[in-house]
Amino acid sequence: MKFKDLKQKRWFKILGSTYILILISFAVWMVFFDTNSYFIHKELDEDINALEENKEFYKTEIEKDKVFLDKMKDSNEIEKFAREKYYLKKEGEDIFIIENQDSID
Repeated sequence: MKFKDLKQKRWFKILGSTYILILISFAVWMVFFDTNSYFIHKELDEDINALEENKEFYKTEIEKDKVFLDKMKDSNEIEKFAREKYYLKKEGEDIFIIENQDSID
């Protein structure tokens, strides 16, 4: 098959058009090589989704902390928290910590 015969084919006329060649090369450039390529956009979209999940997590944590802080405005709750978490005691008071076998690591 000669080049003359190939030039006469319909698909070669369509794909051999200057506009189509420019369009194809532009599409390949934009998808693979450009700084704003499809793959970079895909990666950035994944990063955005991960950050939005973190945002939702931190919003729920903030709400939990707000409830905790509202609860800590009461002096009895502060005392209870200090005794349970930090094992604080009043002066002249003895504290005994009882651990069950199933609670020891």
